[in-house]
Amino acid sequence: MNTFPVPGALLAATALLLACAAPADAGPTARAGGDHLYLTVTKGDAHSSDTRGTLLSCDPPQGHARAAEACAQLRAVRGDIDAVPDRHLYCSTLYAPVTADARGRWNGRPVNYRRTFSNACLLAARTGAVFALDGLPGSRRTAAT
Repeated sequence: MNTFPVPGALLAATALLLACAAPADAGPTARAGGDHLYLTVTKGDAHSSDTRGTLLSCDPPQGHARAAEACAQLRAVRGDIDAVPDRHLYCSTLYAPVTADARGRWNGRPVNYRRTFSNACLLAARTGAVFALDGLPGSRRTAAT
């Protein structure tokens, strides 16, 4: 059996490379600070593949066309989506379910929100601009009252 001595410099270089690699792995988590939510809206039943999603960041507001408005609404209710004031919209009774999901952090606390609404109009009425993602009714300012 042949053994090869490993020079101390090689061990030191390997340790240095491993030490430098650790912060790179933690980078995306460290940069995701501040108030942010990953938002998705799924049309149809649980088996649907029609899902829209985006990362809403609020420092500065970005993520969808109404990010500034969504962040302002969330700040007003301290990140509690259920506390967003209802908008006065006239919604039909058409059953076309949509499921809204939000995961992330607000004021350092985890947010886990999931609700199914009987249609997109009710979603917009109950959650304001938060889930106003492109391609959904209520996603444009003209739909607000």
